[in-house]
Amino acid sequence: MQTAYAVAAIWLALAVISTILANRLRISMALVEICVGIAAGALAAHFWGGDALGAELPWLKFIAGSGAVLLTFLAGAELDPAAVKLKMREVLSVGLVGFIAPFLGCAALARFALGWEVGPSLLAGVALSTTSMAVVYAVMLEHGFNKTGFGKGILGACFINDLGTVIALSLIFAPFTYKTIVFIGVCVALLSVLPWLTETLTRHYGYRTAAIRTKWILFVLFGLGALSLWAGSEAVLPAYVAGMVLARTVSRDEFFVRRLRTLTIGFLTPFYFIRAGALVSIPAMLAAPLVFVALLAAKVAAKIFGLYPLISLFREERSERWYYTLLMSTGLTFGTISALYGLSHGIISQQQYSVLVAVVIGSALVPTMIANAWFLPRHLMPAAPMAEEELPELDALPLGDVAVEFNGPSQE
Repeated sequence: MQTAYAVAAIWLALAVISTILANRLRISMALVEICVGIAAGALAAHFWGGDALGAELPWLKFIAGSGAVLLTFLAGAELDPAAVKLKMREVLSVGLVGFIAPFLGCAALARFALGWEVGPSLLAGVALSTTSMAVVYAVMLEHGFNKTGFGKGILGACFINDLGTVIALSLIFAPFTYKTIVFIGVCVALLSVLPWLTETLTRHYGYRTAAIRTKWILFVLFGLGALSLWAGSEAVLPAYVAGMVLARTVSRDEFFVRRLRTLTIGFLTPFYFIRAGALVSIPAMLAAPLVFVALLAAKVAAKIFGLYPLISLFREERSERWYYTLLMSTGLTFGTISALYGLSHGIISQQQYSVLVAVVIGSALVPTMIANAWFLPRHLMPAAPMAEEELPELDALPLGDVAVEFNGPSQE
């Protein structure tokens, strides 16, 4: 246990350093955490060798995975189904092109220019076709776009894009078995009654029993995640769908959402983003720098040339078009998941895996930094909200004050 506490303290120290740097540099905290993870992983490997930072420890991988699941759930919960329905043509077209263009482009480059075999080439196309829901949502949250129609459109397109990636990975590499049928059936059955179950639980116990909604949502997400992994899929996919299904139910209590967001951003996601950076092998990347540059350029170029003309049909402002396009060019969650799937199933080699993960992380960094530096649509940003630390905590107020001032919201 002493080792576990020491490793956790080191990683949370890295998270604090990342937050300070992000504040000073005024760039996305998620991106800084990735960069800090790359630097910390390289230094630890150089001086102490191997997995000195503990990125492969089972408990740390679980915390990091939980961060991805919770962040994806919150991203889904930000989507108003009515708003997405109004933007259905935009969401579907941008999401599908955002998947197809880099999938075909990167797979062709890997096969015919880099000389990779058919299996690794297709895996590269799948891994680099993604859009990072985790990074995009974190950026949306930091700038307040998650509450705007502009941000909801981007998040919806990200979901369609990543759904295409998951389906492609399943159809090309994972056999369709009875497990898949069981997974789909259970998800449909549970998600169809999930809003009613959640509202019933909240009505009877939500304002009297400590954090029961948080426990209930975590139970649902982890249960669906376990079933998804058993079926050969990934835990983040049902989490996003569950968030969309519960969007109206969850959004009724902003204090509950804020507390769930604090748990996710404050504790879980730093492990996810820092670990994503720590997994990058700089020596493997330096051993094939031209392959790294070629694949990164292919992914970003395919996204830009495929999406910018299409997005221009929906957004008139130049900054909005470029910001939308560049955020859709990011990749992280499903990209690293796809690469790890290929490595664990013997589809790609260790060097190919390192290059793909480096490209995926590079695509999370480069487009987002360019978008925030030169194309941030400031005219769409809402008025600066009160900082998280400045908001009154319910636990710090007398119960009478809670009842009078906040009209009895959840005590979770």
